[in-house]
Amino acid sequence: MKTIFRAYKFRIYPNVSQQELLGHHFGCCRFVYNYFLDLRNKNYLELNQKTTYFDCATKLTNLKKEEEYSWLKKVNSQSLQHTIRHLDVAFGNFFQKRTKFPRFKKKQDKQSFVVPQFFSVDENLGELHLPKFKEGLKIKIHRKIKGDIRHVTISKTPSGKYFASLTCEQEYAEFEPTGSKIGVDVGIKDLAILSDGTKFRNHKFLKRSLKKLKYNQRQLSKKVKDSKSRNRQRLKLSRIYEKVSNCRLDMLHKVTTEIVKNHDVICVESLAALNMLKNHVLAQVLSDASIGRFFSMLEYKAEWNNRTLVKIDRWYPSSKNCSCCNTINQNLTLKDRSWTCRSCGTVHDRDINAAKNILTQGLKLWSGPGTGSDPKQKQVEPPKKYLLRKSKDSQSKTGAMKPEARDL
Repeated sequence: MKTIFRAYKFRIYPNVSQQELLGHHFGCCRFVYNYFLDLRNKNYLELNQKTTYFDCATKLTNLKKEEEYSWLKKVNSQSLQHTIRHLDVAFGNFFQKRTKFPRFKKKQDKQSFVVPQFFSVDENLGELHLPKFKEGLKIKIHRKIKGDIRHVTISKTPSGKYFASLTCEQEYAEFEPTGSKIGVDVGIKDLAILSDGTKFRNHKFLKRSLKKLKYNQRQLSKKVKDSKSRNRQRLKLSRIYEKVSNCRLDMLHKVTTEIVKNHDVICVESLAALNMLKNHVLAQVLSDASIGRFFSMLEYKAEWNNRTLVKIDRWYPSSKNCSCCNTINQNLTLKDRSWTCRSCGTVHDRDINAAKNILTQGLKLWSGPGTGSDPKQKQVEPPKKYLLRKSKDSQSKTGAMKPEARDL
């Protein structure tokens, strides 16, 4: 058994006075984040000076002593310090080229703050006790909490719902080994296609709700700004978006858990999901499928359960290559969902054939020189030789899409 960090998300139901205090916490943390983001930008652009986390923490202490910002004392001080830590992590991710430059927080977006210490959860009474709150917040604990709670994140969705996310450190029982090896190809019609012929359908939750979303968006645009009717319509629209997001997240969890549970070696393509979204023709359907989150879930669940995740190069012609005789069909187009190999006469389902090729290529990388066959090796990076296969016809307008990206 290994130790992991897992979050339990529960709905909380604060009363009117507690909602006001929560709103004050959200506002103060948002102000601190935006204030020090602006400060760090100015110090760098105007003074060419680097601002560290400790500089911001010292500045915050002095800021609270000023009469103009005395209202910052009404909230938990550790939550404000944790907000500065989040900003410092955001800058670190930017400089390491993992994310974009930090942006200013808005009141209309999702609001949250972290309580790192001095909290308690009473499961019998169903109450969550936090600093600065005289009474416990009513919490709906719908499943047993395992492990030690490290910190609590309180959030408010755009639809007006409040949640508490309890991050716990716990012992995790891994899935039993199966000895199975599988190749996974992703798509639009089917979210994931396995080399054994299994297909997980993409339910396209956004497309199914698009008509309702467009209607409610038009109704929102007709409302008077800052009116009560506009706020009611905004909440109605937010609930629709929230339902789409929850349904998609539930589907991704079920599919990735099913794949990791039943297979020891999982071979996938190292697709650049963000670059693929630059194709305006496929951007909406790719976002609806949420391929990037699918791969991230597959990766951390494979690590939790001691599975091997092998990534082959995105430029490998998995759809065009015959899985029986390795003949490449250069005339394959997007509308060809099945094709017959001219060399061996095998009739291929496009997606299953791609999954078989991904498995074959992934096993070569996994057991190749310098990688060994150790199942504890979580990830194998692909070679770059297939970059030479790019042609003018295989490149998208952005130059960032794999040759078979349009095959999704």
